[in-house]
Amino acid sequence: MTFSLVGRCARTGQFGMVISSSSPAVAARCAHVGAGVGAVASQNVTDPALGPLVLDALASGLDAGAALRRVTTGRDFIDWRQLLVVDRQGHVAIHSGRQVLGIWAEAKGRDCAAGGNLLANDGVPAAMVAAFEGATGHLGERLMQALEAGLAAGGEAGPVHSAGLKVADRLDWPLIDLRIDWSDAPIADLRAAWQVYAPQMAAYVQRALDPRAAPSYGVPGDE
Repeated sequence: MTFSLVGRCARTGQFGMVISSSSPAVAARCAHVGAGVGAVASQNVTDPALGPLVLDALASGLDAGAALRRVTTGRDFIDWRQLLVVDRQGHVAIHSGRQVLGIWAEAKGRDCAAGGNLLANDGVPAAMVAAFEGATGHLGERLMQALEAGLAAGGEAGPVHSAGLKVADRLDWPLIDLRIDWSDAPIADLRAAWQVYAPQMAAYVQRALDPRAAPSYGVPGDE
């Protein structure tokens, strides 16, 4: 009931992921990013606690494969989970348990990994990886193109209703955290939200770091 991609920008060191599902509010449970650390997708009969555990393992100095092994080894119900990881060197790792739902697949690429379950076909993750690797520009845009490619390749077996885009840069809080929690066209709606947010993104960072140098707020009464 999900397809997603985790990715790293080799130029900026940013980490991020995109995800879509037939379930509501999928990004609230499944999307995990850490500045200077990595990105993790925790999906398929989701345990949201697994994402932070993998990020902690990455922060301790483990690479993607070792971090994933630390969290999955001996853990209860791990056969029901699907996890995607990218680390600060761009290494990737994937766990897909024996109880992953429906048609499921996974794909690894340069600085990225994609996976899904209850898919329309097993080519969806590979299409997402190819789109991410072929895209240019900001990591957020590259991730959006990967998500759109997954949908175009068939996406989930049924209609999707939620989607999310999350990116970590240098700060403790995400540079991008956009969610469509319930919609008949969540990926199109996420694209629209990204197009509105992208030109304002740097201004929100500046307001946090030093509001004296920030641009105008663009609200009634702002001079």
